[in-house]
Amino acid sequence: MSKLYFLVGSQDLYGAETLKQVAADNKKMAKFMDSKLKDTVRVEVLPTVITSDSCIEQIRTVNNDPECVGVITWMHTFSPAKMWIKGLQLLQKPLLHLHTQANEKLPYATIDMDFMNLNQAAHGDREYGFILSRLRIPHEVVVGYYEHEDTIEAIRKFARVAKAIDYSKHLRVAMFGNNMRDVAVTDGDRVESQIHFGWETNYYAIGDLVAIYKKVTAKEIDAKMAEYKKKYTMKTKNIDAVKEQARMEVALDKFIEKKSIGAFTDTFQDLHGLKQLPGIAAQNLMARGIGFGPEGDYKTSALSAVFMKMAEGLKGSTGFIEDYTYDLTAGKELELASHMLEVPPAFAATKPEIDVIPLGIGNKEDPARLIFDGVQGDAIQVCITDMGDRFRIICADIELVKQPKKMPKLPVARIMFRLKPDFKKGAAGWLYAGGAHHAVVSTALTRSDIEMFCRLTGTELITIGDDTTDEDLARYRF
Repeated sequence: MSKLYFLVGSQDLYGAETLKQVAADNKKMAKFMDSKLKDTVRVEVLPTVITSDSCIEQIRTVNNDPECVGVITWMHTFSPAKMWIKGLQLLQKPLLHLHTQANEKLPYATIDMDFMNLNQAAHGDREYGFILSRLRIPHEVVVGYYEHEDTIEAIRKFARVAKAIDYSKHLRVAMFGNNMRDVAVTDGDRVESQIHFGWETNYYAIGDLVAIYKKVTAKEIDAKMAEYKKKYTMKTKNIDAVKEQARMEVALDKFIEKKSIGAFTDTFQDLHGLKQLPGIAAQNLMARGIGFGPEGDYKTSALSAVFMKMAEGLKGSTGFIEDYTYDLTAGKELELASHMLEVPPAFAATKPEIDVIPLGIGNKEDPARLIFDGVQGDAIQVCITDMGDRFRIICADIELVKQPKKMPKLPVARIMFRLKPDFKKGAAGWLYAGGAHHAVVSTALTRSDIEMFCRLTGTELITIGDDTTDEDLARYRF
């Protein structure tokens, strides 16, 4: 189970009795936070930091515990911040600065200097906040009494993002084939993305998968078909084509487990040995949290896996979607977002149907795929681009809407959305910022989640939404 350590600062100037009370309060507060957050993350208290050496020791504990995804820090008393410098310089996990108190209300009738010395987060946290700023350490600040529900929920949001960052640092991405020929925006510096995000992205020949694919047994295919029939409506009579997808998914399952893969890509320019482009196979894997990017788009594949991890336990849908085509009716502009095959069933408004339809690209047999209309609601669309000297994440607020009319001849997942603040500004902002045509869409996450992820990972962020102005569009041009 993932954990956050609770690390509290004080100093030895106040004497043994004060430090004893600090330790007791720290333990009590950690126990309370743990009880409220245990469905997301556990909270465990560490010994109080009172010297530079003790700070270094506790930060090393944070860094070296594989179950720890981050640290909550707070100054119970005044804690001179120079004693935190060497420890903070070692920190390798996300940091939350909790600005709170052990007491909710002041004891007006009895307050004295002993109480003031013990409970002076208003003093100590300002000292500590300065050193975090001076050291330029990415961190999150949560302000409020630790027992208040809004404070707990703010810590929970940090915990979700911290877990996603930890997952990102251990993520392995498999590229079956390479980036689609001549395509720019899906390409990127895999070495730099491993340095920046932790994504260990490697090329694998499609033959590595085909070798497993050829050994898949009839029994394994039948088991996967039973899963499909339980989860989806079988519309097609071409069962053999569906079995090809089942065979591919079983092979991908085995490869993913053997190589500890969390995300993968394929490309229809490199399908040697496969009869179809993976359709249901990719869609069903995404339904289980495996990231995916078509045409060799490893960045979207990795980002979708990380954001699906961040959205765990939240209501809503998260996954890969592609910008495709528009309805440009004046004042009612909509975008139809889809892909040839691989939109995850998390976005299905009703039970998806399995059908086998010609694809028109890739020169392979007609692939089986899931077909459905999309969910509705407020959402975000997020893409990642390689700008040459940095990675840029672009996050746009959108609204998923019901399709105005039926699309009986479009055999793909059909997701429609409205851009914000309006079509022209929303589309122009995305284009000026260099936004990709592949993205991660989520009705579970919000812009604030992405903002926190970018702050804690030191990633450039551009946002588009109701607050976007003409001045913003001018700023996005470079």
